[in-house]
Amino acid sequence: MFDWKWSLKDLPPTNGIKVFSCFSCGGGSSMGYKRAGFEVIGNVELDKSANAAYVKNLNPKYNFCMDLRDFNQIESLPAELYELDILDGSPPCTTFSTLGKREAHWGKAKKFREGQKLQTLDDLFFVFLETVKKLRPKIVIAENVKGLIQGNAKGYVNQILREFKKLDYDVQMFQLNAAFMDVPQVRERIFFIANNQHFPPLQLNFNNPVIPFKAVRSDSGVEIKNGLMKKRLEYMLPTDTMIANIILRVENRWSCFGSKIFQDDRVAATLTSTGSFIRAYDKMRLSREDIVNISTFPQDYDFDKAPVRYLCAMSVPPNMTANIVTEIYRQWLSR
Repeated sequence: MFDWKWSLKDLPPTNGIKVFSCFSCGGGSSMGYKRAGFEVIGNVELDKSANAAYVKNLNPKYNFCMDLRDFNQIESLPAELYELDILDGSPPCTTFSTLGKREAHWGKAKKFREGQKLQTLDDLFFVFLETVKKLRPKIVIAENVKGLIQGNAKGYVNQILREFKKLDYDVQMFQLNAAFMDVPQVRERIFFIANNQHFPPLQLNFNNPVIPFKAVRSDSGVEIKNGLMKKRLEYMLPTDTMIANIILRVENRWSCFGSKIFQDDRVAATLTSTGSFIRAYDKMRLSREDIVNISTFPQDYDFDKAPVRYLCAMSVPPNMTANIVTEIYRQWLSR
């Protein structure tokens, strides 16, 4: 088990397994590898503020602040990148979210927050597969939202699986919940784990004790200044998990389903970059410390100029990755 409260200064010695991270954001997955003893030698990240925080905290040997499409076009890369044990990637997944009219955005170029650039996001997984083809790592680990396997998005999954097969990789899919992986947050994600070494099928069955919000809550939250929100919270019940519960009960309409209520006796809801997040304990917004804790980011992480909530919400929780790769090391790489 990995403690939710930890510091970068306490990272263990490396086991020599080399990892390179794509779409690295602030380094959530990279810190998970490091917690498990892996050596993360570099990253690719388009967003300048996220990349700056990554570099400041993780000091990568090879850093590429650019679109992965451009990275794939580089002809002369360090030889070490062609000898990877693991290639990691979390292609931005806004267009596969279960919220909103997601299909309406497929194939359309927009200025998404991820990178602040006019681009399409639903093809980025295939851009990542081009990186796999280029670097030929032993193992590939790719994370995405649960919405990728729901509804019309299933067609993308089938295409992804076919592309892995074309590249001669055996691939497995896992639906995992961070709440059972030493993360005090309900966060369901899909992981594609592939290898070209003919390893036996990987077994991933996590059922660690859940961590309620009360165990990680800071002493004080952030004051709510919105008068309407304050008024609604006067009607809050211990069973309410989102502001929409109150609005439906009191105003007889459905609204604000993206705004969550964190009850002390429950595991915190999935952290997202938008919406209001309220502590039932004192009817205040989440503090910076709350966000760091439920994300299992290290206590000494320096966010530099990057927004704390955005960086944590867009990153894989370090403890989630640490649990997965510990099993990969045990079942595949330690032999």
